[in-house]
Amino acid sequence: MLEVCVEDLHGIDTAIAGGADRIELCAALAVGGLTPPASLIRAAAAASEASAVPVHLLARPREGGFVYTPREQALIADDIRTAAEAGLAGIVIGALDADHRLDLAALADWVTHAKALGTARGRPLSLTLHRAFDLCRDMPDALESAVALSFDRILTSGGAPKAIDGVAMLAALHRQAAGRIIILAGSGVSPETLPAILATGVREVHASCRLPATSAADPAELRFGFVSTQRAATNRGAVERLANMVAGHAALE
Repeated sequence: MLEVCVEDLHGIDTAIAGGADRIELCAALAVGGLTPPASLIRAAAAASEASAVPVHLLARPREGGFVYTPREQALIADDIRTAAEAGLAGIVIGALDADHRLDLAALADWVTHAKALGTARGRPLSLTLHRAFDLCRDMPDALESAVALSFDRILTSGGAPKAIDGVAMLAALHRQAAGRIIILAGSGVSPETLPAILATGVREVHASCRLPATSAADPAELRFGFVSTQRAATNRGAVERLANMVAGHAALE
């Protein structure tokens, strides 16, 4: 299973055309991803319906840490409702307390909310715990909490900035999960790092498949700060290569 994270219409179309199995819809990937606008959510839902590629919405109201105030928690609950009402397949959420443990109360509230919305629409929302998990002081204990909360998967790099540097923990988490929850390995997943990541036993991987943008930026746009000097875009060839590698690995098992 290859999940591709995207932040715009080009990314949605390119991920689908390149053979992604699932899409994580975000904005602002440069800061790890934020909740995208409602207009993009609706466009992703339409693309998902046409292609049968499921889309999961990242609900993260701001950059920075994952300790949320009650008002921020309410924003995330509203994002969950938006995903359900748009017809998306799932949500990606996470929260910590000040001691770098999962915020069990906030997560339980969101999971209950998501389940109620899924029941109302006649189709459950898939639940992914995002990489706030990687900042937990005790990841094995956090995994057990995620199982108890009924999450379907955990997006993690094994507690390292890049998954290739967290392969030992990824393997340990996969063993501990023992089929109760999916370990979705992400961060720095590329054709070069994929074999070692799949060798941990994980069967779902998460990648941006982005390459530096090839078109030159308008000098005026750069001068006014309307475009980044480090632009990147989802690349179809990168998606296709990873998708083929993941499919080939599965075929060998």
